Amino acid sequence: MEMIPISKAYEIVIGSSFSTGKETVPFTESLNRILAADVISDMEMPPFNKASVDGFACRKSDLGNKLEVIETVSAGGWPEKPAGKNLCTRIMTGAAVPEGADCVIMVEDTETLPSGMIKFTGSSTKENIAFRGEDIRKGDVVLKAGNIIRPQDIGVMATVGHTSVTVSKKPHAAIISSGDELVEPNEKPGRSQIRNCNAFQLMAQAERAGATGKYYGIARDDEEETYHIVQKAISENDLVIISGGVSMGDFDFIPSVLERAGVKILFTQVAVQPGKPTTFGIHTKALIFGLPGNPVSSFLQFELLIRPLINKMMGFSWQPIIKTLPLKDDFFRKSAERMGLIPVIITDDELVSPVEYHGSAHISAIPGAFGIIAIPPGQNKIEKGRMVSVRQI
Repeated sequence: MEMIPISKAYEIVIGSSFSTGKETVPFTESLNRILAADVISDMEMPPFNKASVDGFACRKSDLGNKLEVIETVSAGGWPEKPAGKNLCTRIMTGAAVPEGADCVIMVEDTETLPSGMIKFTGSSTKENIAFRGEDIRKGDVVLKAGNIIRPQDIGVMATVGHTSVTVSKKPHAAIISSGDELVEPNEKPGRSQIRNCNAFQLMAQAERAGATGKYYGIARDDEEETYHIVQKAISENDLVIISGGVSMGDFDFIPSVLERAGVKILFTQVAVQPGKPTTFGIHTKALIFGLPGNPVSSFLQFELLIRPLINKMMGFSWQPIIKTLPLKDDFFRKSAERMGLIPVIITDDELVSPVEYHGSAHISAIPGAFGIIAIPPGQNKIEKGRMVSVRQI
């Protein structure tokens, strides 16, 4: 298959998305889930006119007169006497304002007279009343579907009594690593072996994106073994993500395994560096990715293609954080055949500077990077001071 631009690969992947469906969970367990139905208020907020300060509830027309205190109402209490002429109610913040009162004067703006009456000593006053329904009306949509649920949203749900919330189901993502050179992280690598970092990096990326990841282990360089692992993963998941085995080596047979498993492959090469040998295909049960074995490549291709897809499947339009800032120094690259993805930092003086980066196997360069910049195909150089867009990773 021909090599395609990353923009075309993105269109194909997003265009292949399907919905994960919905489920109902307790609102206390909904943090970071995607809201799949509007949250509607069952009441007005505030549910009554309430005092926004400690003070005395009375009529503005009586502020020039001595006021008799007829009762005290605390938060949670209810006034039993209306505010009549030259009458007032001692009231606490959050308490219900008595009928007839149109303001609450602050304690510090009053003087208590020997008779026990009070006198307003200020020149003017605000109403200091939160009026019924001024925040929320019954039937209002207080949270819209399609957004990620944050702690403040859970507070709103509690306010309106929405204790069961409809959310999008999390996609199930299978993670498979491929290659005889791999050992698990708790093992000591032998000669010509390396620890399997891709699987656990991809598991974490899947969880961050909102999916539920399941690790299927290392598929050795055996076509039959790989086929059975892939077939099982497809039958049990919405997404299957395989790292390694997708380039042009003698043991890189992932594309042929996928076709044998009933996957229709839509692309096998993307014009991006790192990440050229990225494969994507569709099955009646799942969407399948074959990512390069080098960890920087698999990390970046996940962020560019799979993370947006996972969010799309849950009905959420995720957008990365992008900062546009000047480049600190001239930047050169040797090859310009493909779009270049360069990990960078943002300095204290708000300039963009590439990190020390030795290529797609240099995974330890990524934790120190704020994000990446993209250099278009055919361009070898970016001049110092040129504005560049940094995509956070």
